[in-house]
Amino acid sequence: MNLKDIYKPVQREMFAVERTIGEKISSSGNGTVVKVGGYLLRSGGKRLRPALVTLSAGAVTAKNPASVSKKIIKAAAAIELVHMASLIHDDVVDHSSIRHNKPTINAKWGAELALVLGDYLYAIGFDLMASCDNSGVLEALSQASRMMCEGELVQVAERDNLGLLKEQYIKIVKNKTANLFAASCQAGVMAAGRMSKEKGMLKDYGLNLGIAFQIADDSMDIIGTFKELGKLPGADFKMGELTLPFLNLISLLRDKKKIYKLLAQKDSLAAFGEIRRIFITSGALDKTREDVAYYADKAKNSLRGLKNSACKTSLSALADRMVQRIKV
Repeated sequence: MNLKDIYKPVQREMFAVERTIGEKISSSGNGTVVKVGGYLLRSGGKRLRPALVTLSAGAVTAKNPASVSKKIIKAAAAIELVHMASLIHDDVVDHSSIRHNKPTINAKWGAELALVLGDYLYAIGFDLMASCDNSGVLEALSQASRMMCEGELVQVAERDNLGLLKEQYIKIVKNKTANLFAASCQAGVMAAGRMSKEKGMLKDYGLNLGIAFQIADDSMDIIGTFKELGKLPGADFKMGELTLPFLNLISLLRDKKKIYKLLAQKDSLAAFGEIRRIFITSGALDKTREDVAYYADKAKNSLRGLKNSACKTSLSALADRMVQRIKV
């Protein structure tokens, strides 16, 4: 199932989220902010996090009054703004020049403007979240944002650490990616006015989905093409980030020195190509796919207590999609 079909139960809400994001960015009135913000919006994206907000809200209640629906849309737009801000900052830190098949903000306008734009998006995201008038939703996003920054900080600090353990990697991933997925699901439940055990179920779902997503994303950075990724593959290799696919590769091979030598050649396309070949043929790709399936299954199991609905089906399909993403 593709994303368009998965988002179908909340198509109207997703259009409203996109419109809300555009309105918040253009509300500045400053020509440069509107221009750069418009470019960012036209660059696109999966919009996974706002989809998680709206699908989670739909999974716990059949229909919401108009006033509640507005809160759900605001929460979804706020979380996407925070996510967009984090991507802009990531691109600066990683010196990335392409995202979604287009030049990044830092490549087009410089690192200084990119950093300040990221800060601006964080600010308007939290401003929008505060307008939901729900302290639980605001707290969930605040905590997830703090952990996301901590995860990014630790990831940068652990670059080139060949002794990184799988447990450390999972902790980094939980902080930098999965907790925002979990907060998105929680926000949808709370914005819909539900505070029961459903919030815990969907928090667990989001956390495990986020881990599966990041492992799949890290895998595609090795085996994916420019067309599939919308950017050049090998970003993690170039930055010396030891993701789970690399850790699986190291653990499976007897000749670890060979891999260490290849990993040290960060600017070599030939070295990256050789690592890609070994990753695919050594069993490391299959092992990594199993890791993704493990967390995707945990996510789906978290949904068992929810009543059957189109939104629940879509959430389950999202988990399946994480495994389906990893293909050569």
